[in-house]
Amino acid sequence: MLSKKTRKYIFVVGGVLSGVGKGVTCASLGAIFKAKGFKVTALKIDPYINVDAGTMNPVEHGEVFVTDDGDETDQDMGNYERFLDVDLSSESYMTTGRVYLTVIQNERAMKYKGKCVQVVPHVPEEIIRRIDNAAEKHNAEIVLIEVGGTVGEYENILFLEAARILKLKHPSDVAFILVSYLPIPSHLGEMKTKPTQHAARALNSVGINADFIIARGKTELDKPRREKLAIFCNVPADNCVSAPDVASIYEIPLLLDKENVCNKLLKMMHLRPRHAGLVEWKDLNKKIAKTKKEVKIAVVGKYFSTGEFTLADSYISVIEAIKHASWFNNVKPVLEWIDSEDFETNPSKINILRQYDGLVVPGGFGGRGIEGVIRAIKFARENKIPYLGLCYGMQLACVEFARNVLGKKNAHTVEIDPETPDPIIHISPVQAKNVRENRYGGTMRLGAYECVLMVGSKTQKAYSVDKISERHRHRYEFNNDYCEMIEDADLQIVGVNPESNLVEIVELKNHPFFVGTQFHPEFKSRPMRPHPLFREFVRAAVGRRV
Repeated sequence: MLSKKTRKYIFVVGGVLSGVGKGVTCASLGAIFKAKGFKVTALKIDPYINVDAGTMNPVEHGEVFVTDDGDETDQDMGNYERFLDVDLSSESYMTTGRVYLTVIQNERAMKYKGKCVQVVPHVPEEIIRRIDNAAEKHNAEIVLIEVGGTVGEYENILFLEAARILKLKHPSDVAFILVSYLPIPSHLGEMKTKPTQHAARALNSVGINADFIIARGKTELDKPRREKLAIFCNVPADNCVSAPDVASIYEIPLLLDKENVCNKLLKMMHLRPRHAGLVEWKDLNKKIAKTKKEVKIAVVGKYFSTGEFTLADSYISVIEAIKHASWFNNVKPVLEWIDSEDFETNPSKINILRQYDGLVVPGGFGGRGIEGVIRAIKFARENKIPYLGLCYGMQLACVEFARNVLGKKNAHTVEIDPETPDPIIHISPVQAKNVRENRYGGTMRLGAYECVLMVGSKTQKAYSVDKISERHRHRYEFNNDYCEMIEDADLQIVGVNPESNLVEIVELKNHPFFVGTQFHPEFKSRPMRPHPLFREFVRAAVGRRV
């Protein structure tokens, strides 16, 4: 185990607006440090009162990413895992609610030995304890900590206070990076630094000075703007880093390495690189750049619309997994988001699915748009379009099959129709009790579970092993009373949990690729190591195009 004395902490905070790129910046820095020979981990701090991300609406907050140990976290945890190629745990995620809950529980247990428990220092001390726990869990030399939201927000103050205290105690071991946005108003045509100046001053107001500014924007940071940031934000001009928009987030490690950010950070913290080069990242980006042949994938879901805008972040891990698999298969993914409600209001629109090489139905909850999803699945099954159903996508594939192949016209999931005569998807007594008693947070089937595969199935051949472990996030399950019926009609059960006998994977015979998984394989896909099921799904989609 590494000594705390050798540990380095890098805080990544945001300015001007949310979604500026703190998560991929944090993940990219981690990838560079790892390539330079250091043991790295990353943490996400969300300033919400929510204990975890599980009860948040994905349209408002983005995808809920699940760890092996069953923590429901922010989507940036997925970026960390993908860029660092590691499996993180609940120690790597904290929220205001989680921190306060622990402090209050400690007070009730007399762990403060009768002291007056105060917001400062006890809450920042708990934050620092959690940061060190995550570092020790992953035996990290360098700890990257992303603070959600933007500086100046009231709810971030205590996390920034913890960072300030840590810097006070370990001045040469702590660094701060401000990732901020520099807009170019269309009526001016000039990049403006003033919003970032205000963000830097807000950071100064809590006793922190940024060591680096990552200047996000549509174009590169030029010399006059770099000099202005340096003067008004009290940051060396060489540490004002240009970070323009790029075609792929996987370019960012190369971009930051070109700007020498990590070497400067290492020098500041009295460390030297042990290795040089980002060979794998360079090879990946070369492959992405030279890939011209396209594969057209439809993602049919219901968490895309927010007002007049489309929010693809609701399914970010699915989207990235499709990209990884496409590049592996030497094709360029063309993804289109299709709102399943369109197929309910205008059923003839279903024919647009003919133009796609593959169809993905990701996870979800609730009844909105469900009949449209079922129509899309039926179309893919009957027209031999490669299909990958994830979680709800697997459940609805079974409902569609029961209705249209087994002839059970009123078959459904009890989540939508509790009175269905054919509950193809039902709920366990434990989960039913949770729903009755309104216990929703952290009560689903969460985290990694084993699955035994049917030897010789497409799925087993994709994995090349007989037993796997995959991450779950669901409350409803396939009803085993229908196992024999669906298998007799050629929808095979090819994956089962060995402990509970729960159905994990179904696969249709005599179809190029028709697979539904109760788990979420997208959480384990990596840019240099695509998930086997996505890899084979895209391979089948490419085959359809040939």
